[in-house]
Amino acid sequence: MRLFQNSGLYPSYLARVNQLAAEASSFEARRRAFLDDRFGALHFLKPVLDGASEAFFTNGDDEILQRRWAREQGIAGKPTLEAILLAQIEHHRTEVFYNMDPVRYPGAFVRKLPGTVRQTLCWRAAPSRNADLAAYGAVLGNFPSILESWRSKGCRAELFFPAHDPVMDEYGHGDRPIDVLFVGGYSRHHSARAKTLEQVASLAGSRRIVYCLDASRLTKLAESVVGAWLPLQKHRRPDAIANIAKPPVFGRQLYELIGSSKIVLNGAIDLAGTDRGNMRCFEAMGCGALLVSDAGGYPDGMQPGGTIETYDSPEQATEIISNCLQHWPEVAEIARRGRRRVSQAYSKASQWKHFADLVARI
Repeated sequence: MRLFQNSGLYPSYLARVNQLAAEASSFEARRRAFLDDRFGALHFLKPVLDGASEAFFTNGDDEILQRRWAREQGIAGKPTLEAILLAQIEHHRTEVFYNMDPVRYPGAFVRKLPGTVRQTLCWRAAPSRNADLAAYGAVLGNFPSILESWRSKGCRAELFFPAHDPVMDEYGHGDRPIDVLFVGGYSRHHSARAKTLEQVASLAGSRRIVYCLDASRLTKLAESVVGAWLPLQKHRRPDAIANIAKPPVFGRQLYELIGSSKIVLNGAIDLAGTDRGNMRCFEAMGCGALLVSDAGGYPDGMQPGGTIETYDSPEQATEIISNCLQHWPEVAEIARRGRRRVSQAYSKASQWKHFADLVARI
């Protein structure tokens, strides 16, 4: 199978890519710097991570990366990113196109693919009101309710999961000085998560609580000295959160931070109903921290009281975390079971086999 996997860069991650690839002067060197940092690796298929000759990977929205490829191939002028991606697919003689960035490259793009492409799949674990994905052979995701919403739009939708990144096994074997870690976004619009974060932040007086938050430009301005004089109250985070907030982390820095934490706090946003199992769950368990997350329907292997802990309210989250920390030596065994379970149940080999099976029957 000649596999082409396309992904995209998270805007807040771009600065880190540029830093990691500061000395990279070629397409391959910049791509290697990105892949070695493991950002998004839970979604990247085994042949890509193994560097298999029949697999090709790129970030189709990384202008520096893509224009280097075009220049190295002798493509004249300034082609669009879409034109470069199409040229890469043609050059690779792709048979199976797997797209992690289908909102940027929707059905209209699929209809332009060269004749060598016999199957197209995309990953979309969020609803996208105006995106046309019906031209893809299948939309993949791990939230059943969201998959059902894609089916209602005329798409074939199939259950598919992130997989344990083997590099995670290198992390989390020493001390865990951080009591509670949260990494992600904060927004008042996601009220349940916002309340939970504020409640747990109240433990910062007696426990080491670390929040690495992706703040918007307006939030940064609102919380600055100048912003205090501007009408930006709705963009300011509660003091309990703002006082401990740190910049977001990604890739190996995230693995290192999780590996230094006893508990990783997770909270779903209101997109998938009661479905649970976002990527942070796999990352937390994979690096050996105890996942404490909101109650709901979790994938196999994520069992409340067995491999993870769950809460029903912001107040209960604080109670559960406090209790876990007070009885950490015993509770740590739950985290160890979770690590073993997620690495066994969601291996890269099983993910790849599942993908190949999907391609064969779509």
